Amino acid sequence: MHVFITGANRGIGLTFVKQYLNLGWRVTACCRDLETANELVALTARYESLTTVEIDLENLDELQVNDLALPTDLIDLVIHNAGYYGPKKVRFENIDLSEWRKVLEVNTLAPLLLSELLYPKLNITGNCALVFISSKVGSMADNTSGGGYYYRSSKAALNSVVKSLAIDLTSVGVKCVALHPGWVLTDMGGPHALISTDTSVAGMISVIGSLTQQQSGAFLDFQGKSIPW
Repeated sequence: MHVFITGANRGIGLTFVKQYLNLGWRVTACCRDLETANELVALTARYESLTTVEIDLENLDELQVNDLALPTDLIDLVIHNAGYYGPKKVRFENIDLSEWRKVLEVNTLAPLLLSELLYPKLNITGNCALVFISSKVGSMADNTSGGGYYYRSSKAALNSVVKSLAIDLTSVGVKCVALHPGWVLTDMGGPHALISTDTSVAGMISVIGSLTQQQSGAFLDFQGKSIPW
């Protein structure tokens, strides 16, 4: 089994890499700059089943899938984990359009475009899935505090992308799902978060492993519970 993971140099992405390697999967791990991804690169000395790839999700216009030098194995699972929060504490009357565009580029546009690029490499005759790491803050129903315009809107838009993609790929049996990893102890989640990356990722791997075609297009948390749109 072969999994392709973006944002794999730290936090949730790196934990996905470690846990799937330990499960015996072939892993293609992507990040923007391998020169600074010391822990990820160190894993390549221990696991022949690990391939590392540089991808800049802010610059996908010219990217061709053949540029990535992927393993020949077809891809059974894509995890779109890379994300960018942007400036924090953004409130009304304090909007920076260039930063907002960057957040949307990484969190919303890139996952769909990369899915298109990878589609010819997907094992669509197998139990293939596209997983998009979203966030509960993208839920309209859950928004009771306002603010967070950039990140909220990017994840709400991502959820819409996942729903449409799930419908479009139903005929070929590719499952698509948006997952909320929980409030995780990462650079983005901060020191007051509630769960570790190990707990979050183990939960998401369990959810991914049990996904049914009927759940394609759903918005779920790391325990498999449905989140309102």
